[in-house]
Amino acid sequence: MELVPHRRLELVSGRSHPALTQEIAKHLGVELGGANLREFANGEIHCRYDGSLRGSDVFIVQTHSGPVNDSIMEQLIMIDAAKRASAKRITAVCPYYGYSRQDRKATGREPITAKLVADMFQVAGADRVVSVDLHSGQIQGFFDVPFDHLTATPVLVEELRRLGTSDLVIVAPDAGRVRVAERFSQHLGADLAFVHKRRPRGTHNQVEALDVVGEVEGRHCVLIDDMIDTAGTICAAAEILAERGAADISAMATHGVLSDPATQRLEKCPLTRVVVTNTLPISEEKRIEKLKVLSVAKLIADAIDAVFEDTSVSEIFGGDNLT
Repeated sequence: MELVPHRRLELVSGRSHPALTQEIAKHLGVELGGANLREFANGEIHCRYDGSLRGSDVFIVQTHSGPVNDSIMEQLIMIDAAKRASAKRITAVCPYYGYSRQDRKATGREPITAKLVADMFQVAGADRVVSVDLHSGQIQGFFDVPFDHLTATPVLVEELRRLGTSDLVIVAPDAGRVRVAERFSQHLGADLAFVHKRRPRGTHNQVEALDVVGEVEGRHCVLIDDMIDTAGTICAAAEILAERGAADISAMATHGVLSDPATQRLEKCPLTRVVVTNTLPISEEKRIEKLKVLSVAKLIADAIDAVFEDTSVSEIFGGDNLT
């Protein structure tokens, strides 16, 4: 007897950012599966899928927004439930990958939590992981399963082109972002600059911008980063650019974490506009006038479709996701 395998895509969402998953489902033209997530009286999470997952290609979408620990644990439980329901392949889609900033030991007696989270996903039963703009690309090496690293660069570059800003300078807010800023400058044919910053020893949310390398006086500067958390780095960079005579200063980042006091800092600093994507949910009280949120749902949907169809993910981004 010869059987022709029937492939079935199942898309399910955690509770951290259902609006994004619904948008992804719309682009894919599929219905969201039901995970029936709930808590027991003591806060433990329970999951039970509506229908059979046997032999399905299951994509579990959960961005690691606050409370980060709850979001990660919920996704792990969903993966475990899918594995025990005999899913053929389980892909964990994490638009924002939690604990990504702790990817090495900067001082003694510290954890490497990005690796710890990777181990947990693999033990839970994830056969593949998809994420957008990791804090550092080497996190992919923490996994022994395939990892598809997406980038929001096409969405952000298109927004810059739409604005039509002339005499543009792409600015990296610190040395670690120079490579990403260089990629933007190549796409736009713009000049490149970067800010030399220092973080006082023993602190996490305090930043000192010391100098700017590059010509920024009288020009339109766009700061490029992977995330805006408390906005300390971005605002310090914007202030020193203003001191150096920049005519207009914008900021772009993939992940709008926006932990307090980010919105207050952004409102007070010299930035004229702040652009982030919807990899994380942004509450109404944080949507200040100068903030614009772009959607990456189509990029993620295209990547999910490529994984399901066993075609190239990197071709969607022209190789930009590999740098």
